[in-house]
Amino acid sequence: MKQWNTTITAWLIFLPLIFLIPSAYAAEDTKERVEQVHAVLTLDTAIALAEQSNPGLAQRQAQAEAMSALPSQLGSLPDPMISMGLVNLPTDSLNTSQESMTQWQLGISQEIPFPGKLALKQQAATERANASALMTTEYKQQLIQYVTSYWWQLFYLEKTLAIISTNKTLLKQFIDIAETKYRVGHGLQQDVLLAQLELSKLLNREIELNSEREQVVIRLNTLLSRPTNTAIQLPAFQHIDTTLPEIKPVDEVLDIAEQSRPFLLQQKHLIAAASEDKALAEKDLLPDFKISAAYGVRQGHNLDGSDRSDMLSLQVGINVPLFADRKQKMAISQKNSELKQQQFAYQDSWNQVQSEIANYITQYQQARQQYSLLDTGILPQARQTIASMLSGYQVNKVDFLNLVRAQITLYDYETQLWLSVKTAKTALANLEASVGKDTFYE
Repeated sequence: MKQWNTTITAWLIFLPLIFLIPSAYAAEDTKERVEQVHAVLTLDTAIALAEQSNPGLAQRQAQAEAMSALPSQLGSLPDPMISMGLVNLPTDSLNTSQESMTQWQLGISQEIPFPGKLALKQQAATERANASALMTTEYKQQLIQYVTSYWWQLFYLEKTLAIISTNKTLLKQFIDIAETKYRVGHGLQQDVLLAQLELSKLLNREIELNSEREQVVIRLNTLLSRPTNTAIQLPAFQHIDTTLPEIKPVDEVLDIAEQSRPFLLQQKHLIAAASEDKALAEKDLLPDFKISAAYGVRQGHNLDGSDRSDMLSLQVGINVPLFADRKQKMAISQKNSELKQQQFAYQDSWNQVQSEIANYITQYQQARQQYSLLDTGILPQARQTIASMLSGYQVNKVDFLNLVRAQITLYDYETQLWLSVKTAKTALANLEASVGKDTFYE
Protein backbone atom coordinates (compact mmCIF):
# COMPACT_ATOMS: atom_id res chain seq x y z
CA MET A 1 0.00 0.00 0.00
CA LYS A 2 2.86 2.33 0.84
CA GLN A 3 4.46 1.61 -2.52
CA TRP A 4 1.17 2.36 -4.25
CA ASN A 5 0.93 5.72 -2.51
CA THR A 6 4.50 6.51 -3.55
CA THR A 7 3.68 5.72 -7.16
CA ILE A 8 0.61 7.94 -7.10
CA THR A 9 2.65 10.77 -5.57
CA ALA A 10 5.27 10.44 -8.28
CA TRP A 11 2.65 10.61 -10.99
CA LEU A 12 1.10 13.67 -9.40
CA ILE A 13 4.51 15.35 -9.50
CA PHE A 14 5.48 14.42 -13.05
CA LEU A 15 2.06 14.60 -14.70
CA PRO A 16 2.04 18.46 -14.87
CA LEU A 17 5.52 18.32 -16.39
CA ILE A 18 4.25 16.06 -19.15
CA PHE A 19 1.69 18.72 -20.08
CA LEU A 20 4.24 21.54 -19.76
CA ILE A 21 6.71 19.99 -22.21
CA PRO A 22 4.49 20.46 -25.31
CA SER A 23 3.64 23.97 -24.09
CA ALA A 24 7.32 24.80 -23.84
CA TYR A 25 7.97 23.57 -27.37
CA ALA A 26 4.91 25.46 -28.60
CA ALA A 27 6.16 28.64 -26.93
CA GLU A 28 9.56 28.15 -28.52
CA ASP A 29 7.97 27.57 -31.92
CA THR A 30 5.88 30.70 -31.46
CA LYS A 31 9.00 32.68 -30.57
CA GLU A 32 10.77 31.38 -33.67
CA ARG A 33 7.79 32.27 -35.86
CA VAL A 34 7.70 35.79 -34.38
CA GLU A 35 11.42 36.19 -35.05
CA GLN A 36 10.92 35.00 -38.62
CA VAL A 37 8.10 37.49 -39.10
CA HIS A 38 10.28 40.30 -37.79
CA ALA A 39 13.11 39.18 -40.09
CA VAL A 40 10.91 39.68 -43.17
CA LEU A 41 11.87 42.89 -44.96
CA THR A 42 8.94 44.46 -46.76
CA LEU A 43 9.51 47.42 -49.06
CA ASP A 44 7.77 49.79 -46.62
CA THR A 45 9.96 48.51 -43.77
CA ALA A 46 13.11 48.98 -45.83
CA ILE A 47 12.15 52.57 -46.67
CA ALA A 48 11.33 53.32 -43.02
CA LEU A 49 14.68 51.90 -41.87
CA ALA A 50 16.54 53.99 -44.43
CA GLU A 51 14.76 57.18 -43.38
CA GLN A 52 15.52 56.51 -39.71
CA SER A 53 19.14 55.43 -39.87
CA ASN A 54 20.83 56.49 -43.12
CA PRO A 55 23.79 58.74 -42.13
CA GLY A 56 23.78 60.65 -45.41
CA LEU A 57 20.19 61.75 -44.80
CA ALA A 58 20.97 62.63 -41.17
CA GLN A 59 23.92 64.74 -42.36
CA ARG A 60 21.73 66.77 -44.70
CA GLN A 61 19.07 67.21 -42.05
CA ALA A 62 21.71 68.61 -39.69
CA GLN A 63 22.96 70.91 -42.44
CA ALA A 64 19.43 72.19 -43.07
CA GLU A 65 18.97 72.86 -39.35
CA ALA A 66 22.23 74.81 -39.31
CA MET A 67 21.16 76.89 -42.31
CA SER A 68 17.81 77.68 -40.67
CA ALA A 69 19.68 79.43 -37.84
CA LEU A 70 21.33 81.96 -40.18
CA PRO A 71 18.50 84.35 -41.15
CA SER A 72 17.93 85.75 -37.67
CA GLN A 73 21.68 86.26 -37.24
CA LEU A 74 22.11 88.13 -40.51
CA GLY A 75 18.96 90.21 -39.95
CA SER A 76 20.15 91.56 -36.58
CA LEU A 77 22.08 94.76 -35.94
CA PRO A 78 25.79 94.45 -35.19
CA ASP A 79 26.53 94.19 -31.49
CA PRO A 80 27.01 97.60 -29.85
CA MET A 81 30.45 98.42 -28.50
CA ILE A 82 31.03 99.75 -24.99
CA SER A 83 34.26 101.63 -24.27
CA MET A 84 35.83 103.01 -21.13
CA GLY A 85 38.98 105.08 -20.84
CA LEU A 86 40.89 108.02 -19.47
CA VAL A 87 40.99 111.05 -21.81
CA ASN A 88 43.41 114.00 -21.93
CA LEU A 89 45.64 112.90 -19.08
CA PRO A 90 48.69 115.27 -18.69
CA THR A 91 51.90 113.34 -19.09
CA ASP A 92 54.00 115.64 -16.87
CA SER A 93 52.12 114.81 -13.69
CA LEU A 94 49.63 112.07 -14.56
CA ASN A 95 47.24 113.96 -12.28
CA THR A 96 43.57 113.46 -13.21
CA SER A 97 42.49 116.75 -11.59
CA GLN A 98 45.22 119.03 -12.99
CA GLU A 99 43.63 119.79 -16.40
CA SER A 100 40.00 120.64 -16.94
CA MET A 101 39.67 118.41 -20.01
CA THR A 102 40.96 115.29 -18.23
CA GLN A 103 38.07 112.89 -17.68
CA TRP A 104 37.11 109.30 -17.11
CA GLN A 105 34.96 108.46 -20.09
CA LEU A 106 32.32 105.71 -20.59
CA GLY A 107 31.01 105.37 -24.15
CA ILE A 108 28.75 103.25 -26.32
CA SER A 109 28.60 103.05 -30.13
CA GLN A 110 26.27 101.30 -32.57
CA GLU A 111 26.68 100.65 -36.29
CA ILE A 112 23.42 100.94 -38.25
CA PRO A 113 23.29 99.74 -41.86
CA PHE A 114 21.24 101.79 -44.30
CA PRO A 115 17.53 100.93 -43.96
CA GLY A 116 16.64 97.81 -45.94
CA LYS A 117 20.10 96.18 -45.98
CA LEU A 118 19.49 93.90 -43.01
CA ALA A 119 16.13 92.82 -44.40
CA LEU A 120 17.78 91.88 -47.71
CA LYS A 121 20.49 89.88 -45.92
CA GLN A 122 17.89 88.08 -43.84
CA GLN A 123 15.70 87.31 -46.84
CA ALA A 124 18.63 85.95 -48.85
CA ALA A 125 19.61 83.69 -45.93
CA THR A 126 15.99 82.54 -45.60
CA GLU A 127 15.89 81.57 -49.26
CA ARG A 128 19.11 79.58 -48.89
CA ALA A 129 17.79 77.89 -45.74
CA ASN A 130 14.65 76.88 -47.64
CA ALA A 131 16.83 75.59 -50.49
CA SER A 132 18.85 73.51 -48.03
CA ALA A 133 15.67 72.00 -46.54
CA LEU A 134 14.47 71.11 -50.04
CA MET A 135 17.78 69.45 -50.84
CA THR A 136 17.25 67.29 -47.76
CA THR A 137 13.88 66.28 -49.17
CA GLU A 138 15.49 65.65 -52.56
CA TYR A 139 18.13 63.41 -50.97
CA LYS A 140 15.43 61.54 -49.06
CA GLN A 141 13.54 60.85 -52.26
CA GLN A 142 16.71 59.69 -53.99
CA LEU A 143 17.40 57.40 -51.04
CA ILE A 144 13.91 55.90 -51.33
CA GLN A 145 14.53 55.46 -55.05
CA TYR A 146 17.74 53.48 -54.43
CA VAL A 147 16.18 51.36 -51.68
CA THR A 148 13.17 50.58 -53.87
CA SER A 149 15.35 49.69 -56.86
CA TYR A 150 17.55 47.32 -54.86
CA TRP A 151 14.51 45.75 -53.18
CA TRP A 152 12.87 44.93 -56.50
CA GLN A 153 16.20 43.74 -57.88
CA LEU A 154 16.38 41.34 -54.95
CA PHE A 155 12.80 40.25 -55.64
CA TYR A 156 13.66 39.52 -59.27
CA LEU A 157 16.75 37.52 -58.33
CA GLU A 158 14.84 35.40 -55.84
CA LYS A 159 12.06 34.69 -58.34
CA THR A 160 14.64 33.77 -60.97
CA LEU A 161 16.44 31.45 -58.54
CA ALA A 162 13.11 29.79 -57.72
CA ILE A 163 12.49 29.27 -61.45
CA ILE A 164 15.95 27.78 -61.84
CA SER A 165 15.25 25.40 -58.97
CA THR A 166 12.05 24.24 -60.69
CA ASN A 167 13.82 23.83 -64.01
CA LYS A 168 16.61 21.85 -62.39
CA THR A 169 14.01 19.41 -61.11
CA LEU A 170 12.40 19.17 -64.56
CA LEU A 171 15.71 18.63 -66.31
CA LYS A 172 16.61 15.89 -63.85
CA GLN A 173 13.29 14.24 -64.74
CA PHE A 174 14.15 14.64 -68.43
CA ILE A 175 17.49 12.98 -67.76
CA ASP A 176 15.81 10.07 -65.98
CA ILE A 177 13.36 9.63 -68.87
CA ALA A 178 16.14 9.86 -71.47
CA GLU A 179 18.32 7.34 -69.57
CA THR A 180 15.40 4.94 -69.21
CA LYS A 181 14.60 5.12 -72.91
CA TYR A 182 18.28 4.74 -73.77
CA ARG A 183 18.60 1.61 -71.62
CA VAL A 184 15.64 -0.06 -73.33
CA GLY A 185 16.89 0.88 -76.77
CA HIS A 186 14.31 3.57 -77.58
CA GLY A 187 16.50 6.61 -77.01
CA LEU A 188 19.87 8.13 -77.84
CA GLN A 189 22.82 8.73 -75.57
CA GLN A 190 23.14 12.24 -76.99
CA ASP A 191 19.74 13.05 -75.46
CA VAL A 192 21.09 12.22 -72.02
CA LEU A 193 24.24 14.28 -72.62
CA LEU A 194 22.20 17.21 -73.94
CA ALA A 195 19.97 17.27 -70.86
CA GLN A 196 23.02 17.05 -68.58
CA LEU A 197 24.64 19.96 -70.44
CA GLU A 198 21.55 22.14 -70.00
CA LEU A 199 21.43 21.21 -66.32
CA SER A 200 25.06 22.28 -65.95
CA LYS A 201 24.22 25.61 -67.62
CA LEU A 202 21.43 26.15 -65.09
CA LEU A 203 23.81 25.37 -62.23
CA ASN A 204 26.29 27.90 -63.59
CA ARG A 205 23.52 30.51 -63.90
CA GLU A 206 22.43 29.75 -60.35
CA ILE A 207 25.97 30.44 -59.09
CA GLU A 208 26.02 33.79 -60.93
CA LEU A 209 22.62 34.84 -59.57
CA ASN A 210 23.49 33.87 -55.99
CA SER A 211 26.61 36.01 -56.23
CA GLU A 212 24.57 38.90 -57.64
CA ARG A 213 22.04 38.47 -54.85
CA GLU A 214 24.79 38.75 -52.23
CA GLN A 215 25.99 41.99 -53.82
CA VAL A 216 22.47 43.47 -53.82
CA VAL A 217 22.02 42.47 -50.15
CA ILE A 218 25.27 44.27 -49.29
CA ARG A 219 24.17 47.46 -51.10
CA LEU A 220 20.71 47.39 -49.54
CA ASN A 221 22.06 46.82 -46.03
CA THR A 222 24.49 49.71 -46.55
CA LEU A 223 21.61 52.05 -47.39
CA LEU A 224 19.77 50.81 -44.28
CA SER A 225 22.92 51.42 -42.17
CA ARG A 226 23.07 47.77 -41.11
CA PRO A 227 25.94 45.27 -41.12
CA THR A 228 26.49 44.19 -44.71
CA ASN A 229 26.13 40.51 -43.82
CA THR A 230 22.64 40.96 -42.32
CA ALA A 231 20.34 38.35 -43.84
CA ILE A 232 17.37 39.65 -45.81
CA GLN A 233 14.16 37.68 -46.22
CA LEU A 234 11.48 39.03 -48.53
CA PRO A 235 7.77 38.48 -47.86
CA ALA A 236 5.91 35.57 -49.41
CA PHE A 237 5.01 36.24 -53.04
CA GLN A 238 1.28 36.53 -52.34
CA HIS A 239 1.98 39.44 -49.98
CA ILE A 240 3.91 41.44 -52.61
CA ASP A 241 2.04 43.93 -54.76
CA THR A 242 3.11 43.32 -58.36
CA THR A 243 0.30 45.29 -59.99
CA LEU A 244 1.33 47.84 -62.60
CA PRO A 245 -1.19 50.71 -62.60
CA GLU A 246 -2.00 53.22 -65.31
CA ILE A 247 -0.19 56.56 -65.12
CA LYS A 248 -1.11 59.98 -66.44
CA PRO A 249 0.10 61.36 -69.80
CA VAL A 250 3.56 62.89 -69.99
CA ASP A 251 2.33 66.49 -70.13
CA GLU A 252 0.33 66.13 -66.92
CA VAL A 253 3.23 64.43 -65.15
CA LEU A 254 5.54 67.27 -66.20
CA ASP A 255 3.13 69.85 -64.80
CA ILE A 256 3.16 68.02 -61.46
CA ALA A 257 6.96 67.81 -61.48
CA GLU A 258 7.39 71.53 -62.18
CA GLN A 259 5.43 72.36 -59.03
CA SER A 260 6.62 69.59 -56.71
CA ARG A 261 10.15 68.38 -57.55
CA PRO A 262 12.32 69.49 -54.57
CA PHE A 263 15.38 69.97 -56.78
CA LEU A 264 13.55 72.44 -59.01
CA LEU A 265 12.02 74.26 -56.03
CA GLN A 266 15.49 74.49 -54.51
CA GLN A 267 16.76 76.10 -57.71
CA LYS A 268 13.95 78.66 -57.52
CA HIS A 269 14.91 79.57 -53.96
CA LEU A 270 18.54 79.97 -55.04
CA ILE A 271 17.37 82.33 -57.81
CA ALA A 272 15.45 84.35 -55.22
CA ALA A 273 18.52 84.43 -52.95
CA ALA A 274 20.70 85.63 -55.83
CA SER A 275 18.14 88.34 -56.58
CA GLU A 276 18.28 89.51 -52.95
CA ASP A 277 22.09 89.52 -53.11
CA LYS A 278 21.95 91.73 -56.19
CA ALA A 279 19.54 94.15 -54.49
CA LEU A 280 21.84 94.26 -51.46
CA ALA A 281 24.84 95.04 -53.67
CA GLU A 282 22.93 97.94 -55.18
CA LYS A 283 22.07 99.24 -51.71
CA ASP A 284 25.75 99.13 -50.75
CA LEU A 285 26.11 102.33 -52.77
CA LEU A 286 24.17 103.99 -49.92
CA PRO A 287 26.04 104.86 -46.71
CA ASP A 288 25.89 103.03 -43.39
CA PHE A 289 25.77 104.95 -40.12
CA LYS A 290 27.54 104.86 -36.81
CA ILE A 291 26.22 106.64 -33.74
CA SER A 292 28.08 106.93 -30.47
CA ALA A 293 27.65 108.57 -27.08
CA ALA A 294 30.15 109.07 -24.26
CA TYR A 295 29.86 110.37 -20.70
CA GLY A 296 32.98 111.96 -19.19
CA VAL A 297 33.54 112.33 -15.45
CA ARG A 298 35.93 115.20 -14.51
CA GLN A 299 37.73 115.78 -11.24
CA GLY A 300 39.09 118.93 -9.66
CA HIS A 301 37.73 122.49 -9.44
CA ASN A 302 37.24 125.46 -11.72
CA LEU A 303 39.11 128.76 -11.15
CA ASP A 304 36.16 130.10 -9.17
CA GLY A 305 36.34 127.05 -6.87
CA SER A 306 33.27 125.30 -8.21
CA ASP A 307 33.37 121.61 -9.11
CA ARG A 308 34.03 120.78 -12.71
CA SER A 309 30.87 119.52 -14.48
CA ASP A 310 30.78 116.19 -16.30
CA MET A 311 30.85 116.11 -20.13
CA LEU A 312 28.48 114.40 -22.62
CA SER A 313 29.67 113.65 -26.17
CA LEU A 314 27.41 112.62 -29.09
CA GLN A 315 28.64 111.64 -32.56
CA VAL A 316 27.20 110.45 -35.88
CA GLY A 317 29.35 109.03 -38.67
CA ILE A 318 28.68 107.75 -42.19
CA ASN A 319 30.87 105.80 -44.59
CA VAL A 320 31.58 107.41 -47.95
CA PRO A 321 31.77 105.08 -51.03
CA LEU A 322 34.70 106.91 -52.65
CA PHE A 323 35.79 103.81 -54.59
CA ALA A 324 32.34 102.78 -55.87
CA ASP A 325 33.53 102.24 -59.45
CA ARG A 326 36.11 99.68 -58.34
CA LYS A 327 34.20 98.16 -55.44
CA GLN A 328 30.42 98.54 -55.10
CA LYS A 329 29.64 98.75 -58.81
CA MET A 330 31.84 95.74 -59.55
CA ALA A 331 29.99 93.87 -56.80
CA ILE A 332 26.69 94.73 -58.51
CA SER A 333 28.04 93.32 -61.79
CA GLN A 334 29.20 90.19 -60.00
CA LYS A 335 25.83 89.59 -58.32
CA ASN A 336 24.02 90.18 -61.60
CA SER A 337 26.14 87.49 -63.25
CA GLU A 338 25.49 85.12 -60.34
CA LEU A 339 21.75 85.71 -60.73
CA LYS A 340 21.95 84.84 -64.43
CA GLN A 341 23.98 81.75 -63.55
CA GLN A 342 21.23 80.52 -61.21
CA GLN A 343 18.55 81.21 -63.82
CA PHE A 344 20.44 79.24 -66.47
CA ALA A 345 21.08 76.45 -63.93
CA TYR A 346 17.34 76.18 -63.30
CA GLN A 347 16.57 75.97 -67.00
CA ASP A 348 19.22 73.29 -67.44
CA SER A 349 17.84 71.33 -64.48
CA TRP A 350 14.29 71.58 -65.82
CA ASN A 351 15.43 70.27 -69.20
CA GLN A 352 17.10 67.31 -67.50
CA VAL A 353 14.01 66.58 -65.41
CA GLN A 354 11.80 66.59 -68.50
CA SER A 355 14.16 64.16 -70.22
CA GLU A 356 14.27 61.86 -67.17
CA ILE A 357 10.49 61.78 -66.81
CA ALA A 358 9.92 61.03 -70.49
CA ASN A 359 12.48 58.21 -70.39
CA TYR A 360 11.08 56.66 -67.20
CA ILE A 361 7.53 56.76 -68.55
CA THR A 362 8.70 55.06 -71.75
CA GLN A 363 10.53 52.38 -69.74
CA TYR A 364 7.50 51.78 -67.56
CA GLN A 365 5.02 51.54 -70.41
CA GLN A 366 7.24 49.13 -72.32
CA ALA A 367 7.80 46.88 -69.27
CA ARG A 368 4.08 47.00 -68.42
CA GLN A 369 3.09 45.93 -71.94
CA GLN A 370 5.70 43.14 -71.93
CA TYR A 371 4.41 41.86 -68.59
CA SER A 372 0.83 41.78 -69.85
CA LEU A 373 1.84 39.95 -73.04
CA LEU A 374 3.95 37.39 -71.18
CA ASP A 375 1.44 36.82 -68.39
CA THR A 376 -1.71 36.46 -70.48
CA GLY A 377 -0.36 35.19 -73.81
CA ILE A 378 3.11 33.80 -74.18
CA LEU A 379 3.56 31.91 -70.89
CA PRO A 380 0.23 30.01 -70.93
CA GLN A 381 0.93 28.98 -74.52
CA ALA A 382 4.50 27.95 -73.71
CA ARG A 383 3.37 25.83 -70.74
CA GLN A 384 0.73 24.09 -72.85
CA THR A 385 3.36 23.42 -75.53
CA ILE A 386 5.73 21.87 -72.98
CA ALA A 387 3.01 19.62 -71.56
CA SER A 388 2.04 18.47 -75.04
CA MET A 389 5.63 17.86 -76.15
CA LEU A 390 6.46 15.93 -72.97
CA SER A 391 3.56 13.57 -73.60
CA GLY A 392 4.63 13.20 -77.22
CA TYR A 393 8.22 12.48 -76.28
CA GLN A 394 7.23 9.66 -73.94
CA VAL A 395 5.57 7.89 -76.90
CA ASN A 396 8.41 8.74 -79.34
CA LYS A 397 6.43 11.36 -81.28
CA VAL A 398 8.58 14.39 -80.27
CA ASP A 399 12.32 14.81 -80.64
CA PHE A 400 14.15 15.19 -77.33
CA LEU A 401 16.17 18.16 -78.59
CA ASN A 402 12.97 20.07 -79.35
CA LEU A 403 11.59 19.22 -75.91
CA VAL A 404 14.67 20.57 -74.13
CA ARG A 405 14.73 23.69 -76.28
CA ALA A 406 11.07 24.31 -75.50
CA GLN A 407 11.76 23.97 -71.77
CA ILE A 408 14.67 26.40 -72.03
CA THR A 409 12.45 28.84 -73.93
CA LEU A 410 9.84 28.59 -71.18
CA TYR A 411 12.54 29.32 -68.59
CA ASP A 412 13.55 32.42 -70.55
CA TYR A 413 9.95 33.64 -70.74
CA GLU A 414 9.39 33.09 -67.02
CA THR A 415 12.48 35.09 -66.11
CA GLN A 416 11.48 37.81 -68.59
CA LEU A 417 8.11 38.06 -66.82
CA TRP A 418 9.71 38.94 -63.48
CA LEU A 419 12.34 41.06 -65.18
CA SER A 420 9.53 43.16 -66.65
CA VAL A 421 8.00 43.54 -63.15
CA LYS A 422 11.35 44.61 -61.71
CA THR A 423 11.95 47.03 -64.60
CA ALA A 424 8.48 48.55 -64.28
CA LYS A 425 8.67 48.95 -60.49
CA THR A 426 12.15 50.48 -60.75
CA ALA A 427 10.91 52.89 -63.44
CA LEU A 428 8.04 53.89 -61.13
CA ALA A 429 10.49 54.53 -58.26
CA ASN A 430 12.69 56.62 -60.55
CA LEU A 431 9.64 58.47 -61.86
CA GLU A 432 8.41 59.25 -58.36
CA ALA A 433 11.84 60.66 -57.45
CA SER A 434 11.93 62.77 -60.63
CA VAL A 435 8.39 64.10 -60.16
CA GLY A 436 8.65 64.64 -56.40
CA LYS A 437 5.23 63.09 -55.73
CA ASP A 438 3.35 59.88 -56.42
CA THR A 439 0.22 61.66 -57.64
CA PHE A 440 0.79 60.75 -61.31
CA TYR A 441 -1.35 57.60 -61.19
CA GLU A 442 -4.70 57.54 -62.94
